[in-house]
Amino acid sequence: MPINLDDIIAIDIHTHAEEPCCTHRDDGYNDFQAAMARYFKNPAGGEGMLPTVPQTAAYFRERRIAAVIFPVDAERETGFRRYSNEEVAQHCAENDDILIPFASIDPAKGRAGAREARRLVRDFGVKGFKFHPTMQGFFPNDRAIYPVLEAIADEGAITLFHTGQTGVGSGMRGGMGMRLKYSNPMHLDDVAVDFPDMPIILAHPSFPWQEEALAVAQHKPNVYIDLSGWSPKYFPEILVRYANTLLKNKMLFGSDWPAITPDRWMADFAKAPFRDEVRDLILKENARKLLKL
Repeated sequence: MPINLDDIIAIDIHTHAEEPCCTHRDDGYNDFQAAMARYFKNPAGGEGMLPTVPQTAAYFRERRIAAVIFPVDAERETGFRRYSNEEVAQHCAENDDILIPFASIDPAKGRAGAREARRLVRDFGVKGFKFHPTMQGFFPNDRAIYPVLEAIADEGAITLFHTGQTGVGSGMRGGMGMRLKYSNPMHLDDVAVDFPDMPIILAHPSFPWQEEALAVAQHKPNVYIDLSGWSPKYFPEILVRYANTLLKNKMLFGSDWPAITPDRWMADFAKAPFRDEVRDLILKENARKLLKL
């Protein structure tokens, strides 16, 4: 059944399908998840199993929160095999009262990635694509990766790009090979110019480039910001000020589940200095319009 917009209280634009598909974890994956758990002060991960997509659906259904969910295709840079986009989409179809399918494709896959993107939108109902420039090792404005973006834009889908520092590899030797330079949100200003009709979401408060993210979102009509990955009590003052004023229609609730739970995020959001008139925009209405629900 479709999502009952009158019943849900929020739309979480940023949740992860973390477990590898239909198999055991890859070598090194436990160490990676244990480091993520330490970074986010979250007991999930490590040697334990993270929630499956059906378990995620049950958790969000109980809380009356719809959720966009996606894997991350970072096989080339990390060596960890990706969670199948098709499997995630199928789980979403079975839980379409609460889950909204996004996918992930390493943009270095070029024309093969472009074909996959078109097929996922047309045959599996995927509404958007998650990119993690640091984890996938690319600059978003590198024209070599544009074939995948062109396919997404042609299909009318949404793009969601990680921006700013990341918990991935934080504290690990050499940062697990992750290079922060790829995730400066200013690189996405070029993408917004070159794909002016493709919605682009800048994921997370973009430390240490918060003002760059706000500038791009204010200047380009097709750019939005999701507030995932941080507790709202740690949001920089300038981000809250823009969310309350100039960008009140472009800010989106995201938790970063399972690293941060929506319970924690929303409890801290209730105490943060957001204006009453923008709270529902952030929690639900902006995402409803963007996702065309």
